[in-house]
Amino acid sequence: MRAAIDFGISNTDVVVDTGEGLTITTQPTLSDAPDEAVVAALLRRCGVELGSLDALAVVGGRSFGLGEALGRCRVIKVNEATAIGLGGQLRVKCADLLVVSAGSGTATVVARGTHYAHGIGSAVGGGTLLGLSRLILGTADPLAIDALALAGDANGADLALCDVINAPVGALPSNATAVNFGRVARGALQVRREDLAAALVTMVGQVIGTIAVNAARVEGLSRLVVVGRLVALASVRRAIEETATLYSMDLLIPQDPGPVTALGALHYINLEKQV
Repeated sequence: MRAAIDFGISNTDVVVDTGEGLTITTQPTLSDAPDEAVVAALLRRCGVELGSLDALAVVGGRSFGLGEALGRCRVIKVNEATAIGLGGQLRVKCADLLVVSAGSGTATVVARGTHYAHGIGSAVGGGTLLGLSRLILGTADPLAIDALALAGDANGADLALCDVINAPVGALPSNATAVNFGRVARGALQVRREDLAAALVTMVGQVIGTIAVNAARVEGLSRLVVVGRLVALASVRRAIEETATLYSMDLLIPQDPGPVTALGALHYINLEKQV
């Protein structure tokens, strides 16, 4: 039996291959420096004892501080770019693509066949959305933020192109965002909570989408996949997709995008056995 654990900044994903299927769980990251007790507790949430595993792949956080074995279980430390790239390839069945991991921050990975390289990234991501939402909306609950944003209109807080210019800018539509929170900067202080949420999501989604599009173009890649728990939120997914559409980029967001890095790490065990 094999398993993989992705120790993310905010969430920890566990994937267990029982031989009859995959068991996947997630929980908030509770330990900056995982040890054998932490690993064993995480596996028990999947109904598996550490001693029943022959191999465990770990990625992210400070997982590289774990030993080469935990009891009889071999520990395989997987480079994060490799795990992200492999996971993206598995999800969309494509060998050459740019994989964007939208987690607490944002990272891009260039995947070409069996070569994986970290590209550009940004400190703007899910952690940014939750932190600003705590300050502005009074909540850091992702589902509450998502619901508010879906009910809001970002242009209640933002300025659109049609608000600041009466001529087209390239192929951009008149309702494209010109200035994030620009209406607030002009003195609009009575902004609906829903519109503030939509503006926050739009800003974060646009940053991620713009980074993704530009990184793919620089690398000469026509396929782009965005993964990570952040894009499980419909409002964020919509903002990223709209940004990619503005720049005519083929962007894919797979079903269940959260545990993709852990799935990539699990697949790495199979590849290692084939070498």
